[in-house]
Amino acid sequence: MTYGSKLRARVARPGTTPLIGVYDMYSASIAADHYDGMFVSGFGFAASYYGLPDIGFIAWPDMLSFVQRLRGAFPDHDLLVDIDDGYVDPEVACHVVESLERIGASGIILEDQRRPRRCGHADGKQVLPLAEYLDKLNMVLATRRDLVVVARTDATEEADILRRAEALAATDADVVLVDGVRSVEWIRRIREVVAGKPLLFNQIAGGKSPRLSLGELTELGVDIAIYSTPCLFAAHRAMHDALTELKLSDGRLPEPAAAGGIGVRESTSLLARNIARQRILEGAGA
Repeated sequence: MTYGSKLRARVARPGTTPLIGVYDMYSASIAADHYDGMFVSGFGFAASYYGLPDIGFIAWPDMLSFVQRLRGAFPDHDLLVDIDDGYVDPEVACHVVESLERIGASGIILEDQRRPRRCGHADGKQVLPLAEYLDKLNMVLATRRDLVVVARTDATEEADILRRAEALAATDADVVLVDGVRSVEWIRRIREVVAGKPLLFNQIAGGKSPRLSLGELTELGVDIAIYSTPCLFAAHRAMHDALTELKLSDGRLPEPAAAGGIGVRESTSLLARNIARQRILEGAGA
């Protein structure tokens, strides 16, 4: 089974499929112990790799390199990759999609924003003319072989949200995402116009959308939930607290038990599992 068909089959099961946002190999290593699917978050990758906000700085070769490392370490996990607007040009978008499929990505998200782009939960977003985005989307759909394609709109005007969601659902895209949905009622309205097409919901702490459980999302007819930033924001708080404590203790490190039980042994054990997964895969293919 290909990576795309595996994710497609998982989404078709009852309930809402969670995909956890990862931003580097360490966060992915922790996420892999808890969930079977990962979301390669543009927000997290821009923050981790460049130290910059998610406003269009990501270079596609950097994203390809990251996904290649992820697939090597996590051969059995679903990997949904945020490719923003396809890096502006439709030809580049198609090249990236071909490359990601060869690497072993499970799927991609392609948005309809125009540059300068913004995080989906930020103010000031602008969208391409619908026909221009559909041309790009259809080129990507014609390029992919089995990769799952999520068509995303960042429209903010109510009539335009429904118009674009319906148009995206009418394409050969596998899944539809309206980012920055502000209420449960609007999830219901989008679900209605998207009809039988799988629907994705993006949850981000401090974002514009309501915080909902997987059970609540299932009742609303949502098929996939991506959690873009829990690992990133948890790391932010934990590192801030650890360094504040180090400063207050005049540079004396705490005992591992006082640091949540994490020391050299626990960290090395976590990372060694990445080698083990790869060896199992190589042995199965021998």
